[in-house]
Amino acid sequence: MARLDLRPNCECCDKDLPPDSREAFICTFECTFCRDCVEGVLDGHCPNCLGNLVERPIRPIGGPVGGLSKYPASTKRVLKNGGCVMTPDPAGADAVPAPA
Repeated sequence: MARLDLRPNCECCDKDLPPDSREAFICTFECTFCRDCVEGVLDGHCPNCLGNLVERPIRPIGGPVGGLSKYPASTKRVLKNGGCVMTPDPAGADAVPAPA
C-alpha cells in the first residue's frame, strides 16, 4: 500500500511537525514545510520543485487499514542547508501541459 512518509519537520526552519499537525504542508514530492514558512518566505511554492504546497493529510492512530499503529510516520529529518531564504519563482518551472 502506497502511503505518505509524514516527515517530522519543516525543511526550512526545522520546526517539529508531528503526524497530526495542521501546520504541515507538502508538495507532490513530499517536501515538507510549516505553515509559517509556506505563508511567508515560500509564498505557497516548494523551493525544490516550484510546485504548489497543500496541507498534509492526517493519518489517524488506528482505523480499518491500521493507521499510525501499523504505518508509523517517518523519523528522518530533512533540512535545507541554510534554510529557505528567498521566495521561489514558479515561473522558472515548465508550464503544465494542457489536458489532451
